[in-house]
Amino acid sequence: MRALIEDHQLLLKKVILVVYDIIAVVVSSLMALLIRFEGNYGAIPRDYLEKSLQYIVVVIVFTLVIFYYFRLYSSLWTYAGATELVNIVIASILSSGVQMMIMVFFEMSMPRSYYVLYGGTLILMIFVSRYSYRGIRTFIKRQMNMEGCSRVLIVGAGAAGNMLVKEIRNSDHVNKKVVCIVDDDKSKEGSYLHGVKVEGKREQIPELVKKYKIDEIIIAMPSAPAKEIKKILDVCKETSCDLKRLPGVYQLVNGEVSISKLKEVDVNDLLGREPVKVDLSAIMGYVSGKTILVTGGGGSIGSEICRQVAEHHPKMLVLVDIYENTTYDIQNELKQKYPELNLVVLIASVRNTKRMDMIFEVYRPDIVYHAAAHKHVPLMEDSPNEAVKNNVLGTWKVVQAADKWKVKRFVMISTDKAVNPTNIMGATKRICEMIIQTYNNHSKTEFVAVRFGNVLGSNGSVIPLFKKQIEQGGPVTVTHPDIIRYFMTIPEAVSLVLQAGAYAKGGEIFVLDMGEPVKIADLARNLILLSGHKPGEDIQIVYTGLRPGEKLYEEMLMDEEGLQDTENKLIHIGRPIKMDEDHFLMQLENLKDYVVQEPEDIREWVQKMVPTYHPQNLN
Repeated sequence: MRALIEDHQLLLKKVILVVYDIIAVVVSSLMALLIRFEGNYGAIPRDYLEKSLQYIVVVIVFTLVIFYYFRLYSSLWTYAGATELVNIVIASILSSGVQMMIMVFFEMSMPRSYYVLYGGTLILMIFVSRYSYRGIRTFIKRQMNMEGCSRVLIVGAGAAGNMLVKEIRNSDHVNKKVVCIVDDDKSKEGSYLHGVKVEGKREQIPELVKKYKIDEIIIAMPSAPAKEIKKILDVCKETSCDLKRLPGVYQLVNGEVSISKLKEVDVNDLLGREPVKVDLSAIMGYVSGKTILVTGGGGSIGSEICRQVAEHHPKMLVLVDIYENTTYDIQNELKQKYPELNLVVLIASVRNTKRMDMIFEVYRPDIVYHAAAHKHVPLMEDSPNEAVKNNVLGTWKVVQAADKWKVKRFVMISTDKAVNPTNIMGATKRICEMIIQTYNNHSKTEFVAVRFGNVLGSNGSVIPLFKKQIEQGGPVTVTHPDIIRYFMTIPEAVSLVLQAGAYAKGGEIFVLDMGEPVKIADLARNLILLSGHKPGEDIQIVYTGLRPGEKLYEEMLMDEEGLQDTENKLIHIGRPIKMDEDHFLMQLENLKDYVVQEPEDIREWVQKMVPTYHPQNLN
């Protein structure tokens, strides 16, 4: 019923336009003569008036056909632009030409200026009919939105900025008003974009925000590099305005620049570096047609490994995790996105020797990504025995199963906290690296480890915690004003893990280049500013002191490891450290028997195995 009503309304609009155009042709013919004789109707020869109307029906028919051909009855005039205006001009000129040819054919002499004046008048009348609604609508919208609308400053007077200004002005669904534009191009300063003035450079943003009472800043520079965006954000974040930006240059290329494509400025933008890009299609042939097993597949890193592996056509993807909730989520996601994927999802603990052995026996994986681990530093400090059981013994049992069932390649996810660890979590991960290197020397399986720092947005990351604290009005808690960390997004880290797996020959500890370290206090401050608040005024930052086992900074390599380059400049290899493997395996056996007794001095046992481990409190 609604569709029928809309069809009738559309037909009615077209009929009205046709009737108007018929009148416009008649009026234009008479107005051309009136203008020619300087507005004096009495001075117009009677012969001219009769000739202009004698074949007007023929002119009208040809004009309507021309107008139909140039889509003057089917265009969306609400959003009409330069193309529609050109069509109006060409169609009106052709109508004038048709009238001239009729006059010449029937040997009817008219003033030479008549045809020019007729065409010009017709253009004006058709323009008024097609664009008047848009003008009235825009005026009404401005009056209605004058109060309560968001006042916007746009950074960037290029193509993207132009399209955004246009859409904001035309859209019925956007309650925004573009007040001014800034651009560093001097040649654009003082010029206007759809009636909005380009006021100056980025340095003037704080001043312009106060002057024009700006509520929102939109960065319309989709092709700008990350470092440039960071510099702009450093200026914008001091204004307490809401910040949004266009996400990428491809949006502009595809003509997708619109309000709907705007995204909130994320803390990732403040890292000030380009995203790590890995051409996985060139190196992921080693998983195609293979059976891949991922432990901890329901976690942040494990689930992303599953996503990226699923894209490259494995023979089978076996996902193993002990926590069913997140495992269920990734299972549904993979089934929906990759319906042809041969997916097996198993709930199992890596600490269960028999369960691991059975899984490896049944599915016979070619490649294993071992991401299962307890990673939360303070929690593991309170439960050190659990860190040993899950991280050390769990890894050992999965390694033994991989060795027994002749897995081709085994990639373990490690951490920068394994370097000179001060916490039990880091120390257990260092033992895991030692297990990997030891078994690689005595197995046909290629065992490697990949070490990287903090992952933005992962479970236990500071970013979700900070956002939650800001939503609650603060305070935002930071352990120490000088604490720094290396950061990488989950897809970045996983893509480098997968590429490192392609480079593996066995025994390596791959180290990912995480870029420059970031101060956690700066991260908190920037996140508060990006949320439209002022640190120290609207939301306080409280320093709570270093937590048990926490360091001010993390290292990526131990001094004795050295560094080797790979084909990817962001992936390096730490040389294996020489150690007494027999003694280490004996210690491992003793640790296995001792930790199940729930001892209170487990840190001392771990320190004997990891000499670089320096716990803050052995008691």
